[in-house]
Amino acid sequence: MSTATAVRTFAIDKTHSEAAFSVRHLITKVRGRFTDFSGAIEFNADQPAQSKVNFVIQAASIGTHTPDRDTHLRSDDFFAVEPHPTVSFESTGITAAGGNDYKVAGNLTMRGVTKAIVIPVTLLGTAVDPWGNEKLAFEGEVTINRKDYGLNWNAALEAGGFLVGDDVKISLTIQAAAAK
Repeated sequence: MSTATAVRTFAIDKTHSEAAFSVRHLITKVRGRFTDFSGAIEFNADQPAQSKVNFVIQAASIGTHTPDRDTHLRSDDFFAVEPHPTVSFESTGITAAGGNDYKVAGNLTMRGVTKAIVIPVTLLGTAVDPWGNEKLAFEGEVTINRKDYGLNWNAALEAGGFLVGDDVKISLTIQAAAAK
């Protein structure tokens, strides 16, 4: 008989985590990230269905290394950060997918629109840092259609097509510290 592991709470450590994205722009990709976010993971490795995740991004923290583009992304054409300052994800269910892989179902809210998505994630492991803090890390990627969330701005190209692609790949690398 095995002993069930209790649900443990971990706070997301933004200094060792990344919330990044990429989207087609003309014929290449633009990459960017958000620098201000927070959240928590309630994790039970033995019974993933008991686990939960919440994640909140401050939309104004978007950065693509191009100040004019970042200002445009914060405007009403894209994230509309004044009326919609956050992008959030709240899990609704977590299932094991084999090995260290999980499927995290939940609601992604952006620009006032909430849609159900599933993010495949991989548990990278657990470790104790030099100061005795227990850490937990995950990576995940999902592709969403930006227009599903009202990020509709685009520019038609003279040769046909549009300047900005609809599909946005979101990449998350999350390290979290056990609550003390």
